[in-house]
Amino acid sequence: MTDKSRDRNYCLSFLKDYTQNESLLKHAYTVETCVRAYAIKLNEDEEFWGNVALLHDFDYEKYPTENEHPFKGSEILNRKGFSDEFRNAILSHANYSGVKRETLLQKILFACDELAGFITAVTYVRPNKTIDEVEVKSVNKKLKDKAFAKNVSREDILSGAEALGIHLDEHIQFCINAIKANKEVLGL
Repeated sequence: MTDKSRDRNYCLSFLKDYTQNESLLKHAYTVETCVRAYAIKLNEDEEFWGNVALLHDFDYEKYPTENEHPFKGSEILNRKGFSDEFRNAILSHANYSGVKRETLLQKILFACDELAGFITAVTYVRPNKTIDEVEVKSVNKKLKDKAFAKNVSREDILSGAEALGIHLDEHIQFCINAIKANKEVLGL
């Protein structure tokens, strides 16, 4: 029996069973890209970390409220045999879940979640809509514009980098680089 948490094809199929919205799928792939890049940099389990990121919002389309997401997802993953470590990492990405971010994976997932979405939004307003046009300064400029991508929590982006103990600009650049390396797959 294979370990589902390390089988990207299984996790991808699982994601697509629950998520049809293209924007939510792209978000999952972009967060996965950033988290995988950190796993490689830190010599961690790239498959495990990447699949946690891939599935972190898999239940959101069907269960979008704070009462449901990511709790319903955790219940579903539990029934499918995913480990507590896997499920707790996903639960911890929601501030309201009550699950503290203690592991490096939990901190990285949280730090990459909102930022990956924000970088994607910045990409879409660049003249050619390509990640190659996105720089740290353009991300920082848009972070200050509260009307831009107003549903993205600036506080989560800032506290995510802080929890990693790195400067926000360094974290932004790392994620931009990860996304650039996977831009064809991501469509960015």
